[in-house]
Amino acid sequence: MQQAQTTLQQLARDAVIYTLPLYEMARMRAATCPRRDHAGAFAGDGPESRLRWVNHVIHTRQLLGPQHRQVVTPNNDTLYTNAWIDLSRGPVVLEVPDFKGRYYVLGLLDFYTNPFGYIGSRTTGTGAGRFLLHGPDWRGDVPDGMRAVACSTNAVWMIGRLLVDGDADLPTVHALQDAITLRQPNGAAAAFAFDVGMHPGEHLGDARRFAEVVNRALGENPPPAGEARDVARFAEVGIGHGIVPTPAQIDVLDGALRSVLADLAEPQPSDMGGGWAMSVDVRESYGTNYLQRALVARNYIGALGVQEAMYVIADRCGDGAPLDGRHAYRLDFAADNLPDVGAFWSLTMYDKGDCMLVPNDIARYSLGDRSPSLTRGADGSLSLYLSSVPPRDGALHGNWLPAPAGPFYVALRLYVPQPSHLNRTYCYPAIVRMGDPT
Repeated sequence: MQQAQTTLQQLARDAVIYTLPLYEMARMRAATCPRRDHAGAFAGDGPESRLRWVNHVIHTRQLLGPQHRQVVTPNNDTLYTNAWIDLSRGPVVLEVPDFKGRYYVLGLLDFYTNPFGYIGSRTTGTGAGRFLLHGPDWRGDVPDGMRAVACSTNAVWMIGRLLVDGDADLPTVHALQDAITLRQPNGAAAAFAFDVGMHPGEHLGDARRFAEVVNRALGENPPPAGEARDVARFAEVGIGHGIVPTPAQIDVLDGALRSVLADLAEPQPSDMGGGWAMSVDVRESYGTNYLQRALVARNYIGALGVQEAMYVIADRCGDGAPLDGRHAYRLDFAADNLPDVGAFWSLTMYDKGDCMLVPNDIARYSLGDRSPSLTRGADGSLSLYLSSVPPRDGALHGNWLPAPAGPFYVALRLYVPQPSHLNRTYCYPAIVRMGDPT
């Protein structure tokens, strides 16, 4: 009996780990899919409606700052362009303008959070283009002048990032955003009202609600054929399309859900040296590494694959002590060991308490290879200073990244990282504590 119970508990853990990305994607869709279209029309008939506009492109118009608190660990380098795409009614055409050499990427995630596709500078170039996005069951001819993009699920999250060089550049980028469109192959509008199945603000915790959400998602976005047999086993613990769990199954799922969430909240090991850790390590698919997929879905949902962007994070200095803005730190890049990227890189500061950007008097939230304030050494080296108060030496202020007066972490973002980063031969310099602010 004990052995059977242990096996059931393990099966429930496996089910939660496998389906957690489905829940997180459904939650994000409900939170970010627009209620109104560009004409102001509501998808539903009131504030309690779960209808939202899909196949409808929306944009952020400002670089994110501390006042924007919808997304944790946000970047301060790009404007976002997003759309929740539904291909159950047929393909949609994504049209992009000529970016004229500007870095951009429209990343495509399937409903299991696999970052399977990229349209943008690295993969398709910066010229204008038209792309036919279609679901896994579509069979048809690709119209002339279009490139087909096969999507592994009918529900897709398109997350775009468009590089911005300061406030003066915003009008140009806004015009590029406005030229990104989704239409039906016949040219008609692709947007339609869709029941997203959740309300904004729902939080994970109730096993019965978890099962409702993921069981619906499994029906709308079935697993790959090679995984279907394993997923079918989850029916024993109440997980599967069309299944309504019994009270006994809910009890088992509840224990598994709590256990998995606790495991995913544990600090990740520093595996890059010098206090640095790789938060996301995936290319187009997680494959059968369901635990990593669940970890990223829970903590870094929407992350791109490493060939497009790497996110290397440090919350401790080189000697292992937690980073704290009441101390001063420096990060030294030798002239021959600057981040090696095909696009650009940046170092962004976050408050450890809320994972948000840090308010400061000079409105500086990141530094990178495009920052005009940076001063390099005579030999081409670069030193960055991290503290809650500015360096006493005024000449160093341009290289100062303001920290909170407490625990913090930093994210080194590498856009289009080169082989030394991808093959793990790059040596990440340690963040070194200097003592009191200089």
